[in-house]
Amino acid sequence: MLHRKIYQLCCDGREVCIFLRDQQRWIERARILDIEGDLVTLRYETEEEDEVCSWEEMVRLESIGAVTQKLASVPRGNVEPLVSDDCPEAEQIRPSFPDSNPD
Repeated sequence: MLHRKIYQLCCDGREVCIFLRDQQRWIERARILDIEGDLVTLRYETEEEDEVCSWEEMVRLESIGAVTQKLASVPRGNVEPLVSDDCPEAEQIRPSFPDSNPD
């Protein structure tokens, strides 16, 4: 099952975070480049002091403990979402006021 999911993520080309259980560490923002047998090839970057290092690493499928991916992101704070003027009135997001009651 994990092999199929990793293969799907490889085909999609999306960034993932991978936990390596044998090393007890997370690899952040990695791309799965290839799967050959039980070897998975990953590419990722790290920042160390004033350098950005690019890494390509081969890990065994059995050492992968978890794979996560970001589905969406929303800005923090009091930010008004953008609404298109072409959007139908029924689909537009209106600010809600908790104290206003239509009764």
